[in-house]
Amino acid sequence: MHHLKNSGCAIGIAVAAWMSPAFAVQPVPPVLNGAVSAGVKVVKQFPAVSGLTGWVLSQGGKHSIVYTTADKKTLIAGVLIDERGQNLSSLHESKQVPQPDLTAAFQQLEKTAYVAEGTARNPKSVIYAFVDANCPYCHYMWQAVQPYEAAGLQVRWIPVATLGPTSMPKAIEVLAAADKVAALRRMNENHGKPWTAPAGIGEASQPAIAAAIRKNGDVMNSFGIAGTPGVVWRDKGGKVRIKSGMPRLSELPAMTGLPEQRNSNPALEKFK
Repeated sequence: MHHLKNSGCAIGIAVAAWMSPAFAVQPVPPVLNGAVSAGVKVVKQFPAVSGLTGWVLSQGGKHSIVYTTADKKTLIAGVLIDERGQNLSSLHESKQVPQPDLTAAFQQLEKTAYVAEGTARNPKSVIYAFVDANCPYCHYMWQAVQPYEAAGLQVRWIPVATLGPTSMPKAIEVLAAADKVAALRRMNENHGKPWTAPAGIGEASQPAIAAAIRKNGDVMNSFGIAGTPGVVWRDKGGKVRIKSGMPRLSELPAMTGLPEQRNSNPALEKFK
């Protein structure tokens, strides 16, 4: 699973099943009364997997999803993962949670400190990806989009520092490089290997770049992206779309606007 920042929630494991088309609206179960009494609003309900019912909640302008069991006695506040490893909660969030107008936030993407990799001139499509150098799923995403970059995609990688003390200096090393694309590629090719910060790479010696990386994190938060990778793009209709976490390979054509590209990397088999 992709890394969720400040995640203390339990993880519910569920086996994928078809949602029943006949779903009767249910009263709010007593197990949610405590949240409702505390000012949480129930926005909507929907059928989830394995007999669960999903509930979209709202408080202070922020939305969340919880689940109740078939007997209505148990509340699950966490992430549902199916037997294929698919993050069902992320899927539910994209389909069930009211989506804000992200036009203003999208305009801030152009002002972030990013590294443009892939097709440089006249790319067929452009996507933005918030990434942390210590995030293994960001590395998998980098591997997954390489064939799409060769087919006309430009990925604007936006470094953030959320996953430990070396995240910031690693991001600084990339953004401070004379050839940022080459530095990004080296960082990915050496992912998981021992790393030592080069001389002059750190917040004290590169305060402007460190500030830009922190600003990148603020922009990521403005999209409500809780973990890396976080992908932002415009679909064919011009609507801003968001994906938190490593996408399935089958999602990449819609995200990139390009035909499906073959990827024979065995490390990506689990994301098909």
